Amino acid sequence: MGKIRVNNIRIHSNHGCLKEEMLIGSDYRVDLEISADLSLPSASDKLTETVDYVHLNNIVKEEMAIRSNLLEHVAKRIIDRIFLEINEVSKVKVEVSKINPPIGGDVESVTVILDVERPK
Repeated sequence: MGKIRVNNIRIHSNHGCLKEEMLIGSDYRVDLEISADLSLPSASDKLTETVDYVHLNNIVKEEMAIRSNLLEHVAKRIIDRIFLEINEVSKVKVEVSKINPPIGGDVESVTVILDVERPK
């Protein structure tokens, strides 16, 4: 078993419940960690036998482009797509952070974390 992390994917998107968030958007950071059996690609050195992190990054960018009210919802969509498209992945942990959220205070970010194992 092994892990692949794709860290600090920065995206501007329009998630949120406030009208301003829907119109002007906010900056987001996504951190992704997947678990998979990496024994074959670690020996073969073949991209076709591993989980391609370009594919992971594209899933994140595409799902973040679809507006949601809640970060929990977009995080779950990211997980669902990874399980649907990449059979080798056994577990996904995704962290979606809204940078400088409009919550009436000096807050750097708010983060939602989902950690899900592939359904059996």
